Amino acid sequence: MRRDARVFQAFPIRRSLLALGATAVAGAALALAAPHAHAADKITIMVGGINKLIYLPPKLAENLGYFKEEGLDVELQSQPAGVDAENELLAGAVQAVVGYYDHSIDLQSKGKEITSITQLLLVPGGMEMVRADLAGSVKSMADLKGKTLGVTGLGSSSSFIAQYLASRAGLKTSDYSMLPVGAGNTLIAAMKQKRIDVAWTTEPTTSILLASGDAKVLVDMSSVDGTRNALGGLYPASSVYVNRSWMNSHKAESQKLARAFVKTLKYIQTHTPEEIADKMPKDYYGGNKAIYVQALKASMPMYSPDGKMPAGGPEQVLKVMAGFNPNIKGKNIDLSKTYTNEFVDQVK
Repeated sequence: MRRDARVFQAFPIRRSLLALGATAVAGAALALAAPHAHAADKITIMVGGINKLIYLPPKLAENLGYFKEEGLDVELQSQPAGVDAENELLAGAVQAVVGYYDHSIDLQSKGKEITSITQLLLVPGGMEMVRADLAGSVKSMADLKGKTLGVTGLGSSSSFIAQYLASRAGLKTSDYSMLPVGAGNTLIAAMKQKRIDVAWTTEPTTSILLASGDAKVLVDMSSVDGTRNALGGLYPASSVYVNRSWMNSHKAESQKLARAFVKTLKYIQTHTPEEIADKMPKDYYGGNKAIYVQALKASMPMYSPDGKMPAGGPEQVLKVMAGFNPNIKGKNIDLSKTYTNEFVDQVK
């Protein structure tokens, strides 16, 4: 009986050992697959020029620890122009982009569904600037005939805005040329070398050009009033946009991203430019923190207080783009698919 009992007890032990072996094999398989699992969980955000003040929120959110607070593994990457970031998103190399909202409309006209899930800026937050030696003869966009306009990239938001301002002044696209010069130091160099006559740029580059005396303001869209005067209405700019299919299959991640960015916008509203500057990398100052703080102070009104798309904003952007963009003119654009307040509305 004792031997039978030992035999009887051995079967469960063997079964347990077999189960443990199977678990070990499964664990090894999971370990081999782990890099892929982590890669899928990681969210890469491409920013169209990460050191520009119009794109300040993603780096600020990272440095404040807001992505980690949401349990997100976020990597920020930078491209010199929004159109380059857009291409990375379409290629599936990144999961989100911080760039101008107008790309969502432009891409829908090309059969791509991109949706903004958080609006960061109420206005473009930049200026058309003219070289100082031409300021006497170029006093408005109407004076650009035969001139070269500097833009971050062809097909970028800066090119959209420049073309619309020129068309509003009565010019055709054949009346001027556009040269892609990137942003920041490369744009400043192009201005100093007289390769461009006018350029769309944002802070802190605008403050640097003004301080050096190399350029003067031609059109100011860094404020709500200035934007309305130039374009006839608000032009919501920097946003967090994703592929609509990714958004629909990653609702939880979309919600966490929206919450992190809304918290960052609230931080901007409740802290001084000096306090915000202290949270940013020192190399963003370009060796002059005072100018950076000054530029940030001038930029504070452009940031959205809550991440929501302002009423009438999408319609105004569509109106601007349809004014010159043959891809959009006459097409039926479903604006409801280009943005959503679904996620920011749930942030307390």
